[in-house]
Amino acid sequence: RLQQAFGVPLLADSKILGVLTLFCGDAQQADEDLLKIMAAIGRQLGQWIKRKQAEEALRYQQEQTERLLLNILPQPIAERLKHEQGTIAENFAEVTVLFADIVGFTELSAKISAPELVELLNAIFSKFDKLAEQHGLEKIKTIGDAYMVVGGLPRIQPNHAEAIAEMAMDMQAAIADLSQEMRQDFHIRIGINTGPVVAGVIGVSKFIYDLWGDAVNTASRMESHGVSGKIHLTASTHKYLRDKYLFEDRGQIRVKGKGEMNTYFLVGKKADR
Repeated sequence: RLQQAFGVPLLADSKILGVLTLFCGDAQQADEDLLKIMAAIGRQLGQWIKRKQAEEALRYQQEQTERLLLNILPQPIAERLKHEQGTIAENFAEVTVLFADIVGFTELSAKISAPELVELLNAIFSKFDKLAEQHGLEKIKTIGDAYMVVGGLPRIQPNHAEAIAEMAMDMQAAIADLSQEMRQDFHIRIGINTGPVVAGVIGVSKFIYDLWGDAVNTASRMESHGVSGKIHLTASTHKYLRDKYLFEDRGQIRVKGKGEMNTYFLVGKKADR
């Protein structure tokens, strides 16, 4: 049967975090030494609780920072950035780069409100992000209404050209579905090229993982010299895909900064035999 209870606060920097209570079955006079011991234990427990709370808060902040880092950098690059102080840059001998542009979006943006514009872009790019993840590709960036994705880095991907081709066709299908859902007439123009690139992280306070090289510029040219609703690609990508996919030969076209180039339109996948 409870006769007495002694309580001392759990203190951490004069802040009460709880109460340490000792229950006694027999009534007795409060022992000063016992109370001192309880007070000392209370202070130690208070400091321990404070330390655990600080560790938990730090762990939460680290997780938030990691999630944020993974939103802007590929996972292998984010891991390297956490452990390396120097410049992160690599050469990749063969990757496939895709640029896509929403045709007529500039004109549409002048007719709708800012929230509607952002909501629309978010809906489109969120679909593209899921497709990139599905095909094992790396989204590099968006610039206005343009979308850039690459296959073959930062991890080597032997079927990078095929994965990009599949994504390009899926992007067309996704745009068609969104057009119906939103009652808009959306079309995209896609350009693809395969070749060597340099990839690395630039920036100090705002990191960005980006690509450089002639292969990137040529992929961009394929998009800008392309046709609405079609997938335009170079001969270097065509050679990787010609055994499995159907093409329309566009013939020789003059490409800004490149001169005459033989290019192709990707039509679809060949039927399995």
